Amino acid sequence: MLYRVMAKSELPSLIQGFMESYEVVAPVKRGNRHVFDVVETPEDIVLDYVQTDSSPKKYLFPPVEELMRFDAQMNLVEDFSKVVTPRVIFGVHACDISGFNRLDVALAQGKYCDPYYKAHRDATMVVGISCQPGAECFCNLMASDEVQYGYDLFLYDIGDKYLVSMSSVEATNILEACCDISEATDEDRKVFRHLTRERQRAFNPDIPHVDDVPMLMDVFHSDPFWEELGSRCLSCSACASVCPTCYCFDIVDVLEPDSCQGVRERHWDACTNPDFALVAGGYNFRPTGRERVRHRMYHKLNGFMVNHDRMLCVGCGRCVSACKVGINPIEVLRFFERKGAEDAK
Repeated sequence: MLYRVMAKSELPSLIQGFMESYEVVAPVKRGNRHVFDVVETPEDIVLDYVQTDSSPKKYLFPPVEELMRFDAQMNLVEDFSKVVTPRVIFGVHACDISGFNRLDVALAQGKYCDPYYKAHRDATMVVGISCQPGAECFCNLMASDEVQYGYDLFLYDIGDKYLVSMSSVEATNILEACCDISEATDEDRKVFRHLTRERQRAFNPDIPHVDDVPMLMDVFHSDPFWEELGSRCLSCSACASVCPTCYCFDIVDVLEPDSCQGVRERHWDACTNPDFALVAGGYNFRPTGRERVRHRMYHKLNGFMVNHDRMLCVGCGRCVSACKVGINPIEVLRFFERKGAEDAK
């Protein structure tokens, strides 16, 4: 991994360089909020955002995706082949890049690779940018406040310049062609270290740091806390919709009017959906909000860790804003903190 320095004034040139060969997706302002969207000019991009409403996951794992076409009358199946748009997702925070890395583990690196996801991932470059945490950010507690891989370029703000981490040849070639880059000086590195320490101090101290969260999920698996938390759940799936790491889906066959031909699609789903665990015969093995909410938190904070040595939650804080009844991992951390205080008495 190489590091160089570029002036902030050259950022539009870098973006324009990407636009020559790629569709560029970046954070833009919509009212008083920020979202990732396709941009036409560098001026559309807003990089000093705290968090976007939803993650850029949808560009790698679309909410609705066609898998195949079929003709039941002729007994024919046609695999869906889509020309994937070469794309750059620009201005991505470390927590969202961590989300991409976790999706890679689940969908692209396992025994059964998801070819649809991998096609999008292989056609996408990622340019990250450093950020300042907001009141609902807790990526520092989920080991997602920094990333060492999963991006092509990462821009660290060091005043009137960016310290650029270069991780792919293709992105580096575009950077070198569009910008006048230089070696980092001792002063640049000093400023970087200072700003990094300042950022660490900026995280909300009211969000508790709790050791051994996966173990505590097992210890308190039957606690009445889950009944109280689950009773609030509206089953609206807002948490899953904004989450950068949720990858549950349903398979839907959409028939033509003749009921013979159709399209098989996958749609985003959520484990908090009352019908998510409904199986043949009408049996639902997670019939209550208590069981569904507990399962969601268990998968985020324990189950994925057991299998892949990292939590599935990246601490972006989106679910904190999205849930209207206050169900989120921070509440689970506070519960564990209270239990620890009770045990210490």
